Amino acid sequence: MGARGRWMSGIMVLLGLLSEGSLAAWAATPGDAGVPVTVTEAKIQDVPVYLEGLGTVQAYRTVRLEAQVGGVLLDLPAKEGQEVQKGEIIAQIDPAPYKAALDQALAQRAQDIAQLQSAQLDLDRYAKLAKSSYAPVQQVDDQRATVGRYQAAIQGDNASIETAKINLGYCTIRAPFAGRVGLYQVDVGNLIQANGTTAILTVTQDKPIAVVFTLPEDQLLAVQEARTSGPLGVQVTSKDSGQPIATGTLITPDNTIDTATGTISLKARFANADDHLWPGQFVNARLQIKTLHDAVTLPSIAVQHGPEGLFVFQVKPDDTVAQVPVSVGYDYDGLSVVTKGLSGHETIVMSGQSRLTPGTKVAPRQATGVGAPADDKAAG
Repeated sequence: MGARGRWMSGIMVLLGLLSEGSLAAWAATPGDAGVPVTVTEAKIQDVPVYLEGLGTVQAYRTVRLEAQVGGVLLDLPAKEGQEVQKGEIIAQIDPAPYKAALDQALAQRAQDIAQLQSAQLDLDRYAKLAKSSYAPVQQVDDQRATVGRYQAAIQGDNASIETAKINLGYCTIRAPFAGRVGLYQVDVGNLIQANGTTAILTVTQDKPIAVVFTLPEDQLLAVQEARTSGPLGVQVTSKDSGQPIATGTLITPDNTIDTATGTISLKARFANADDHLWPGQFVNARLQIKTLHDAVTLPSIAVQHGPEGLFVFQVKPDDTVAQVPVSVGYDYDGLSVVTKGLSGHETIVMSGQSRLTPGTKVAPRQATGVGAPADDKAAG
């Protein structure tokens, strides 16, 4: 063999040794260590079922305080933003003209009472004289009519007095219910017109307070069925951060469905003792309609989509995986309720599924911070 032949033989031997080493290394690595995956346990727990919608906070009651009598606005004892109690004075209109009108009506009644007493005495005298034929009957009848006229005048005076008292009472404006005073619409010193278009101020009741939210119309039946079992809880969360704000109770759905949007409005009541809800605030509302007891749950990311439906990879005792078909009945907030395929406490692959096939050996690592009970999440 020449020099060229010996050189080619050496190259072939070297390539053979390199190929055998590479194949041996490739075959040994996955078989020995297994595919690294993160696993979790299928838990059995109670899961609340929610319906979610976008809501708006509304004052439980709102009143625009407008003047029922005209006059100069003398005082606004209630400050802007102040919480007031029912019956507390919040505005004062100059009462002097209405006090004078009341005094005038009282004086007129006193005058008419005096004239009635005089006319009654004359009637008594004429009646006695008529019995002895010293006075004509016509004079008695005329005097009796005079007495009746003064009696009617006194009734009119009483009505005038009541009207004057009512107008005088309108000069003092009181809170119709406990609530919060809004911003002034008219300042002290202005002349107020009776029944004008501008309110002096507004009072809103924010303890309790209401939240109105919407749901798709096809969810109304589930709400109505759930209401037959008792009051339904409603939780509101921040529209931006998603943090829980308050928990209340559903009052009622609206009496009609909005045909333009295909939604139904629902109203809930909240105590709002901490003032965390404010009229006009946008919130997310979730209505709990039932609780699934002893449900098998998994983190939603553990459930995979395949050509034949949903499935999970279950880790067997020998650290190999099996592909298990499952059915999911409810999915909320990263948690899936498995209604078919699992019985609970199985070890399920939560991440790393892209490298798995049935029978693959894995190196499982327990997930942390997942699979918290749904009731804990709902507690807020």
